[in-house]
Amino acid sequence: MQPNEQQTVSAIFDTAVATAVRAPSIHNTQPWRWRLDGETIRLSADRDRQLPATDPSQRALLLSCGAALHHMRVALARAGLAATVTYFPDLSDPDHLADLTVTPAAPPADELDLAAAIAHRRSDRRRYGPRPAPARHLRSVARAAVPYGAAARLVPPDLRELLARVSHTAADRHRHDAAYQRELSAWSGRHGTTDGVPAANTPPMHDDDIALRAFAAPELADPQTADQSDWLALCTPADDRLSRIKAGEAASAVLLTATALGLSTCLQTEPLELPELRAEVRSEVLFDCAFAHALVRVGTVPAEAESLPVTPRRAPADVVESGERSESAVRI
Repeated sequence: MQPNEQQTVSAIFDTAVATAVRAPSIHNTQPWRWRLDGETIRLSADRDRQLPATDPSQRALLLSCGAALHHMRVALARAGLAATVTYFPDLSDPDHLADLTVTPAAPPADELDLAAAIAHRRSDRRRYGPRPAPARHLRSVARAAVPYGAAARLVPPDLRELLARVSHTAADRHRHDAAYQRELSAWSGRHGTTDGVPAANTPPMHDDDIALRAFAAPELADPQTADQSDWLALCTPADDRLSRIKAGEAASAVLLTATALGLSTCLQTEPLELPELRAEVRSEVLFDCAFAHALVRVGTVPAEAESLPVTPRRAPADVVESGERSESAVRI
């Protein structure tokens, strides 16, 4: 998306949406709607894509929409537009999450790096390799959450056992939850669709210390290596709806920063979907100082590991609501 001397927000909107839909979302549900009203870009939640058994409180839905919001901001920055975000601009409409207004601005180099990383980021659920991520890279990844009022806390080795316990407890409870299993089967193990989790992108669940979510019909080969992944707890000081959106923005920034540094990542939210386990993580991992919204697994993949296929996304036309398009130019 290369800016001209003058261009309209309308002219770049569809391309920006095509970038924003690459954001990660719970079960790849892509629960967002975009609209262009004049020169204002509007983000709304799509409640039809909420997962009632997995996400009854819409925590993951808001996290997903926050990630898409950050992807949109990165796409606009690449086009030479800085976005100002107004959160919850219409209090009578709780699904209207944010409005973005833009002004011309030269894109910072780090934003261009994140923009380039969007096409390469994948949720890599395989075992990572025996070589841990460099400490300096982990510090850079953690810092990426700060501008969004969030923190990405590295989980020290002595607390990994707790994360392992809550992750396996969550997996065991979900294994016996019929509504959860029906939802999981409906949204994973897919072939040839534009949403949901493809079978080709999921390995079998393994018995490593911290369990990942077990998706339906996994087909991805998992290298039998000694996993040296690190875990970050993505958290905010509060736990209101705004905090959840900002946590999603931070998650996007963390994942793209890691991708730009050549690291592999995946988000894990399953233990945090159960209130008592989420409270335990807050107490025992975050020492009651913050609220966890997601766990981020970071590492390096073995050189011999195959590249992951691209996870499908819905077309921009499927996530855009009709609005009024302005032809007035924003000078860049």
